[in-house]
Amino acid sequence: MKFATAAAMLAAVLGSPVAAQNFTSAAEVRPILDMTRGSWVAIREYGGKDLVYFTHLLAWRCGLREIRYGFNGAAPNTPFKMEQCHDGAAQPNAISGDGVFVSQPGGSVKEVRVKLIYDDGTTDEARFTRDQILMR
Repeated sequence: MKFATAAAMLAAVLGSPVAAQNFTSAAEVRPILDMTRGSWVAIREYGGKDLVYFTHLLAWRCGLREIRYGFNGAAPNTPFKMEQCHDGAAQPNAISGDGVFVSQPGGSVKEVRVKLIYDDGTTDEARFTRDQILMR
């Protein structure tokens, strides 16, 4: 039932059946990323480190040209390396690698700023405090 609701929301936003979309352009992924802004990044404390995950953004990367980030007040100027879109594949946004996070010293990440550059050149930014995105 959860999937049906999400699919209906996406169809309403995109104006066409979800199954017909490849989600490989800014026009297709921007509405999804707008609706899921609070899930763009997450922090996991593991092995004495802060692991800052970009998994959600990577799942919609085919409509993005670049993901940039900054920690603790720094401008989001550091590029996050993301794998290429799997054009021509049944699931072009599938994540095949393990490069989904950035490791930082434990407890050091108090804030994450993210800047998205879409494939059409438009941008979007968000700022998250540790408490907003800490996985518990």
